[in-house]
This record gives sequence, C-alpha cells and structure tokens, in this order.
Amino acid sequence: MPKARKRSQKRGSGAIRLSDVARRVGCSASTVSRALTMPAMISEEMRARIHAAVAELGYLRNNAAGALRSRRTRTIGAVIPTLDHAIYARLVEALQNAAGENGYSLLVTTSNFDMEREWRQSRLLVERGAEGLVLVGHTHAPELMALLAGKSIPFINTYTYRPKSAQPSVGFDNRAASAQIARYLLELGHRHFGLIVGFRRNNDRVKDRIEGVIQTLAARRIEVPDAAIVEEPYNIEGGRGGLRRLLGLRPKPTAVICGSDVLAFGAVIECEERGIAVPRQLSIAGFDDLDFASHLGRGLTTVRVPAAEMGRRAAEHLMACLDGKPHATHYPLDTSLILRNSTSPPRPARTSDGGATGRKARSR
Repeated sequence: MPKARKRSQKRGSGAIRLSDVARRVGCSASTVSRALTMPAMISEEMRARIHAAVAELGYLRNNAAGALRSRRTRTIGAVIPTLDHAIYARLVEALQNAAGENGYSLLVTTSNFDMEREWRQSRLLVERGAEGLVLVGHTHAPELMALLAGKSIPFINTYTYRPKSAQPSVGFDNRAASAQIARYLLELGHRHFGLIVGFRRNNDRVKDRIEGVIQTLAARRIEVPDAAIVEEPYNIEGGRGGLRRLLGLRPKPTAVICGSDVLAFGAVIECEERGIAVPRQLSIAGFDDLDFASHLGRGLTTVRVPAAEMGRRAAEHLMACLDGKPHATHYPLDTSLILRNSTSPPRPARTSDGGATGRKARSR
C-alpha cells in the first residue's frame, strides 16, 4: 500500500484517472462519475468513500475535455440585481444547492438594477459556457432576448409570475402581494398613505407593487398623490431619506408602505431619531421578510417572499430544459402577510378643544 501511495504522488494529480479512483474504492468508473457529477443518484456511504479516494489520490476532473466530448458544460448562470441583500442570497444558495445535487455548476453575477449591465453580464456568462440563465424580473433589454433566442439558450424569470407571457417565470404576483399590505392597513383604519420604493425605471417589480397599493386604495376612493410615492435607493439611507420627504407632506401619512424591508428599516431608524413612536404615531410595513425583520424593535410587519423555493424551482426548470425532460412554463408561488408590531390603528385626530374625532381608537 505505501508503494502505491508513493506512485500516485509521483504521477501527480493530472495523471490520476477516473479508473484509478474506481479501483481504490472497488466500484465501477461510471459510479465514480455519477458521484462527482450527479451525487443525488449515489448513496451517502458510497459518496463518502469516493470523495475520500479522490482526496487521497489527488484526482481532478478534466471538465474542459468532458465538455468538448459532450458539447455540454453543465453550467447555469444567474444575473441578480445585487449581492448586498439577503433575499437574493437565499435565492442564490437554493440555486447552488439544486444545481450541485444534479451535477451542474452555477456562475453568478450582478446587474446593479441596470438593464444594460444585465445584458452585458448575461453575454459574458454565455461566453463562459452557461447553458441556461436565471434572471430577475420580467423587463429585459431587447438585445438580451435576441441573444437568448438566437443561441437557443433557455432562461427563466424570477420574482415575477406572468402566466400569459411567453417568457418562463417562477415567482408571485407583485400587485397582489402589495395589495395585501394595503388592505390590512385599510382595515386598521388608515386613510393617509405614503410609499417608499426603489426606482421604477426598468423595474417591473417596483411598478407592480406600486400599482397593487394604488389600485387597492382607489377601490376605497383613496388617492395617493405623486408626492407621496418616494423613489429611493435600496439601502438604509434611502429609507431614512424617503421618510424625511414624506414627513413634509400635509396631511402627513399615518401609514408608510415600503418596497423592501431594507427601506423599512431605514424609515424606522429615522423615526427613532426624530422621536416618532412606531406604530403609535406612524405605522410602517416592509416587503421580503428578511431574517432580522422579526428582531427590529418589536418586529416589522412585512410580506414573506419564498426566495429559496424560487431558486430551487428555477434551477429545476433549467435543468429539465437542458436535459430534455418535461417541464412547465410558469410556476406560481405564494407570499404571506406577516403581522408584527410595526403597524397599528391610527391615532384619532384631535379637535381644537382637545377631543378625539373620527374612528374610535382600539384599546391597547
């Protein structure tokens, strides 16, 4: 046995073949190949033995040669807006896990919410061997759509669900999701609203979430003035700046709906600095249900987005397309309204003699 180990070290990792690993483990070369490329097909005990032999012998797969033989790279690409937000990290992790379990690799890049950059980054991924792409949203540059169609590259849109579109999608109806928040705040008695959202340009998710709120309020004959819809960058400072702008309105909003939890966090921080009690003086709701939404003060009312399931379904769709297996075109997912303590009924308006008017406040 020592002699064999010395021989493997002398030959170097580049000379170790798949058959050497199979011989060490006592199985077929095809079993080793499946363990390395499609691990879900092999038992956990056998995978452990194979990976131990791979580490001992220093075996490295020659993916380039395999790709030339099969004309397959088994690589999926994903272009997401940013890696700064935990909600996209959940999507990427689920993509990676689903792809890895089926012998696929994942390449990830970001667009910074820029449609032109999304097209350039997608082109780079395709040039580097990505056989399919995961995109975010429904609005993309015409050049990107032409590239994918011309190369017959499958793709799927996430964070959106448009069953009548020819573009495959996995996600949810952003209008319906934001309408959930608006209806809840209406039920609490709010009639003066403000919105802090990301930039609408080339962002169908932002547009749809605004429309969901506006349409729900309009059905109750409540109009939201343009000045009450504030566009800000998706960061804490954007939420703080957006709230400062809303506080200058007359009448001031009693409820603020934010397009993301990050913007809502910023709004809550600005309230704390100004001595505005949330929710007693101002109700604030977010969107995403990030991990720390339940730990912010007494918790943030928000919409829970199924990011991990979205990533898994997106990977499964692309792998089915690439492997020639049956697949659907659209995958609807549900969101959930998560009620916490950043929202409550509005305080009754005060008359000149100090009495309360309007809706009777609930006892607390």
